[in-house]
Amino acid sequence: MKRFWKNASFRLKFGLIVTLFFLILGFVIYFVPHVDPFPNVIKEKNLPPRIPGIEKLGIFDGTENGVMKYKGSTANEYHYLGTTSQGQDIFWLLIEGIHNSLTIGLIVALIGTVVGVFVGLLSGFVGGGIDRFLMLVTDTFVVIPSLPVMILMTSLMKGRATVIMMALVLALFAWAWPSRQIRSMALTMKERDFIHTAWFSGEGVLQTVATEILPFTLTWSLSNFMNATLSAIASESGLAVLGLSPANLITLGNMIQWARNYNAIIMGRWNWILPPILSTIVLFIGLFMLITGYNDYLSMKRGR
Repeated sequence: MKRFWKNASFRLKFGLIVTLFFLILGFVIYFVPHVDPFPNVIKEKNLPPRIPGIEKLGIFDGTENGVMKYKGSTANEYHYLGTTSQGQDIFWLLIEGIHNSLTIGLIVALIGTVVGVFVGLLSGFVGGGIDRFLMLVTDTFVVIPSLPVMILMTSLMKGRATVIMMALVLALFAWAWPSRQIRSMALTMKERDFIHTAWFSGEGVLQTVATEILPFTLTWSLSNFMNATLSAIASESGLAVLGLSPANLITLGNMIQWARNYNAIIMGRWNWILPPILSTIVLFIGLFMLITGYNDYLSMKRGR
């Protein structure tokens, strides 16, 4: 690990730190006990951010029954980013949005990478009729425009969908390109001497693929996994901003859409609209730098 960190570029280190930060928010802070932020019955509406220690700044309207009033509120809870016009705690909305967006991205990336690698290796290594059939199916998913299909699928859900269902919809188109790329790798590797040696040694097709070819695809698979995560989060955010993501699903994209619907910009509620936008931008930058930094690191290792 020390050697890896020493040889890693600034881009890779920055990407790792940012990605780890969002993973902590989405999968550690998320499990801190808190009230469900989605129902519209949580707090007073349009409260400004309130954090521990801000009392010292004197931003209060006096006291009421011995309780300090905070900008017209008698609530004693802290709202780190304030509340929405529907009375929802923005901070916990953001945490749940990060959790769900990352979960969707990771599920789509896992399905797309595993299915893509399996289909690509099987098609390229076996060949013949299986290769032609699998590539026909793959090319069909490559050329079909994904946006209309995803719009149709989300419409059929009638605004009620779980994270798993949304991830499965996005995963429909996440495996085709990886399978094409892996097939090309399999076609070149199966003609190499060590593959023929494995066959002459009595290894079967599955054993040869698993022990001889699959290890060569692991580094590519990891890079594709990170890239697929980024693409899935971007696709879901795009659908949400267009108003096509299920309305019951808290994601970064839906947070932006809700803020737009309730005129957060016109009302000057920057504590509502900016957190999901900035989180999405920083997450995208972090994942992009992680992907490119990791590819540069692999290139450096091969150069040695």
